[in-house]
Order: sequence, then structure tokens, then C-alpha cells
Amino acid sequence: MITYLLIFGAFMLAGWLISYGFKSRFGKYSLIPMKHGITGENIAETMLIENGIKDVRVRLVEGELTDHYDPATKTINLSRKVYFGNHIAAVAVSAHECGHALQHANAYSWLNMRSALIPVMKITSNWIQWILLAGILLINIFPQLLLFGIILFASATLFSLITLPVEINSSHRALVWLASSGITNAKTHVHASDALKWAAYTYLMAALGSMASLLYYFIIYAGRK
Repeated sequence: MITYLLIFGAFMLAGWLISYGFKSRFGKYSLIPMKHGITGENIAETMLIENGIKDVRVRLVEGELTDHYDPATKTINLSRKVYFGNHIAAVAVSAHECGHALQHANAYSWLNMRSALIPVMKITSNWIQWILLAGILLINIFPQLLLFGIILFASATLFSLITLPVEINSSHRALVWLASSGITNAKTHVHASDALKWAAYTYLMAALGSMASLLYYFIIYAGRK
């Protein structure tokens, strides 16, 4: 148990460092302006048009780092700093979210699998931790409850794992388009790639952390008396 706690602590520290690193890079690349005053909104509109996507809207949403693509409403949702931002960070994030729209338009298999799990995650996300807690407390009386919680948590872990190739592929699509369209040059392209690389690290740590937690709950279940 002590060994697991040390490993879990290491995951928590690594996750914090990566999150800090990503935010630090976003702040750093927010200070590097793009030519011709191009903004995140401009990038999204242009990338969608050049890829023949006409049924996706670009929207402004509040919050920090709340940028996302919603396949249900077919909208690119950009935070204020990205939507109005005239810097390499805004360009990279905006192009990345458009990469998801390209995946959707091309029926990218990993995105389809991820989208299929979203309804399940919406239903179970508010209950998983409570079920696991109750299952641990009642492990010797009603072990089936913890097993049920583990199955639910396994679906969340699967969601995290499927998210990895979706995010990596979207960043690849974004970087290819930014280079081919001439939006980025040799120097700014390296910055865009670095920003998206650190964003991918956050998803990697989320997946690894979820796997570690799943193993922890399974160890508790397997070691019950």
C-alpha cells in the first residue's frame, strides 16, 4: 500500500508539473504575435473553409483553456484568449480544435469510439467515486458493489486511453495544415508544435493516472477477506 501511495504521489506531482508546463508554454507563446494580425477565429474559419467543411460554426466561450470541438452541435468553441488572440498559442489551439472537426468529417474511427462513450461518461461521471467509496466501505459485506464501481471506472479509463490518439492525430492535422498553408514559418512552427506537444502530455498523464487508480481499486477488491 505504501508503495502504491508513493507511485500515486509521483503521478500527482508529474501531472501538476505537466499542467504547469503547458500553462507556462501557453503564456510564453501568447507573447509571440502572428503576422497580418491573424487571430484564432481567423484560423478556425480559414482552416474549415480550406478543408471543405461548411457545416461547422466557430463560437466564443468563456473561461480559460475551455477550447473544444463539440461533435454533437458541430461547433468549434474557443476561449476569449484564443478567439481574439493574435499569437502563436491561439493559432495552435484553434487549428488543433479544427483538427477534431476534420476527424469528424472524415469519420475518424478513434473519434467515433470516443463520441460513443460520451453518453456513458455523462451518466456515470457523477456516481463513480461515490460507488467506489461505498464499495470500499462495504467490501466485506457487499463486494459486488466495488466490482460494479471498478467496471464503471474501467469505462472512464478506456475513455482516457481512446482520447490519446484522438488528440495526437488532431494536433498532427493542425500542424500539417499550418505549415502547408504558410501560416507558420520555420520558427513559429516549432513553437506551435511545442505548445501542442505539452497539451498532449496532459492527456497522457490523465490516462496513466486513470490506469493507476483502476489498478488500485482492483487490488483492494482482490485483497478482500
